[in-house]
Amino acid sequence: MQCAVGVGLSAARRLFLPRLKTSRFIQLRSMSQSKLPVTLLGSMAFGGRADAHLSAQLVQVFLERGHGELDTAFMYNDGQAETIIGNMQLPKTVRIATKANPWEGKTLKPESVRNQLETSLKRLRTQCVDLFYLHAPDHQNPIQDTLQACNELHKEGKFKELGLSNYASWEVAEIYCICKHNDWVLPTVYQGMYNATTRQVETELLPCLRYFGIRFYAYNPLAGGLLTGKYHYEDKDGAQPAGRFFGNSWAGAYRDRYWKESHFKGLDGIQKALEAAYGSEKPTLTSAAVRWMYHHSHLKGDLGDGVIIGMSSMEQLCENLTAAAEGPLKQEVVDAFKHAWDLVAHECPNYFR
Repeated sequence: MQCAVGVGLSAARRLFLPRLKTSRFIQLRSMSQSKLPVTLLGSMAFGGRADAHLSAQLVQVFLERGHGELDTAFMYNDGQAETIIGNMQLPKTVRIATKANPWEGKTLKPESVRNQLETSLKRLRTQCVDLFYLHAPDHQNPIQDTLQACNELHKEGKFKELGLSNYASWEVAEIYCICKHNDWVLPTVYQGMYNATTRQVETELLPCLRYFGIRFYAYNPLAGGLLTGKYHYEDKDGAQPAGRFFGNSWAGAYRDRYWKESHFKGLDGIQKALEAAYGSEKPTLTSAAVRWMYHHSHLKGDLGDGVIIGMSSMEQLCENLTAAAEGPLKQEVVDAFKHAWDLVAHECPNYFR
């Protein structure tokens, strides 16, 4: 695999490369590709399908390709993802985001938000993260109390930016106005579900974010792997190897989200369009879906929007990063993605929870 220079070096050695080298790559990318959405590395597989050694290699390859933002969460693999990242002792030029959630016995009450963030900081071996998200709404507790707690943590220097994830657009507006009225730290980032065949955010959420000056980071750019083309609708009825859709605690949720006959019908149309447009040199469906995110979506690089790339193997990471650096698609393929979205739109999963 020739994804990056020196992939065969041990993770321990590679993690202590000079900091100047990493920061230089990030600087060069920011100058040469400033109008494209930024690329972030998701860590949901760290401590799960990617062990500590592989996770370290994935991060180093990601950094060597000129990127510098990692996304994690308190809940990912029971904290193992954060612990693995913390043990890497990454240079300060690498931006790290984490999240507090209201699930599995947790809430977004002030004491729980504080406990989650402080636990995350210990795992990450840092005193401050660059970005701290509220992972999803907690409808059982007052949001004003949560936001006041976030402001106190911000004043204590425990995070730099406040983010929201999986909130409805009206909730974003409410949160922004509460923070503005009380002179509390304002949300500046929203992380949401968005890909070529899941576009619900375009109608209402993105205009809301533009109004308040909040940038958008897209997760699930490959629809949990459905846009790789490796699955068939009938697969749900038989035994399958472990992956995003099978063999893990999130598998049922992901099947409910994306496993629709209309989705697979749309993918067939995209595959045919790729064949017609490119012939024997056609890109993979994965490549096409990633390129759609960077060149044909509603993401705006000049507004700071980004794409969170997920993976559980070096091969997946390399393919995703390579596709992210490639150019726009032919119009007939873009049209096929639009047709697929039209087929799926009536049962598209909500972007909010």
